Amino acid sequence: MSDPTFGPTLANMQITDWTDFGLFAAVARSESLAGAARETGLSQATLSRRMTALEQRTGRRLFVHGASGYTPTAEGRALLERAKKMEAAARDIAHWSAAQSGPPRVRISAGTWTSERLARTLTDYWSMDAAWTPEFVSCNLDMDIERREVDIGVRNRRPTHPWLAGRRTGTVEHAAFALSEDITGWIGPSDDTSTLPSEAWTITHHGSDIVAVSNEPTIRLALARSGIGRVVLPTFAAACVPELIQVSPIIEALTAEEWLVCHQDTRHDPAIRAALDALAKGLRAPVAPLKSSAALGSHPLHGSDEGPILTSS
Repeated sequence: MSDPTFGPTLANMQITDWTDFGLFAAVARSESLAGAARETGLSQATLSRRMTALEQRTGRRLFVHGASGYTPTAEGRALLERAKKMEAAARDIAHWSAAQSGPPRVRISAGTWTSERLARTLTDYWSMDAAWTPEFVSCNLDMDIERREVDIGVRNRRPTHPWLAGRRTGTVEHAAFALSEDITGWIGPSDDTSTLPSEAWTITHHGSDIVAVSNEPTIRLALARSGIGRVVLPTFAAACVPELIQVSPIIEALTAEEWLVCHQDTRHDPAIRAALDALAKGLRAPVAPLKSSAALGSHPLHGSDEGPILTSS
């Protein structure tokens, strides 16, 4: 039972009490200030003051003070069991922290083709001794930067929310690609996955010509490589598939800006800042010229993938 001579103090508990609970456990285990002093390295006088203050803050008498030392009361024994759990949790956290070797991870969200490009060209803009470790999260849906689901997002428009910061890295262009100009069928998205602008464009303009569908962009590319249809791709992604040729002009309706986006509060974090600089370098790197049909000619490529339109959190 709480001792009425001690004030009710739950509202007064401070973060520093976590340290005091650890000191309490040392005193309670040894049942003496001398033993706890040897374990903690603090003086007996300091421990005595901290235990008195802890009893006052908790509103409970934790020890019986006498010639035999500091014997825990029933309340003290109950607290000791809880303090042991805290100590176990602290050890677990220490082990977890020690296991995190190397630089901090930076989570990067991007669409399928941008993620593939960033992974494929990683050594062009990142090295093993960099101040950050890349963690790619390939997702065509918006991952929440505000709630720190990811640290950096590659998006297809300038961020508008005040808590987001952005850096423009280029422009994305799309076109249709196939094994030859003679192929007239189209490859489209599944009915439940028409979320990207390129997917919606394919359905709107060539819905009646679709011969195969998939909910996965890489499968749609594989279908195009098999020769059964045309597929809309970012031009930089198609440049990595030598057997495909560009069979349409650039689709202006799909041209969009590309932005690196992060939270305002984290943009000056050393690891995230280094990642932003490196990713900008990687995304701004030129891509090899496309192989196009004779009527279209060829041109060098810049820019990057489309990503989901940035939405409110």
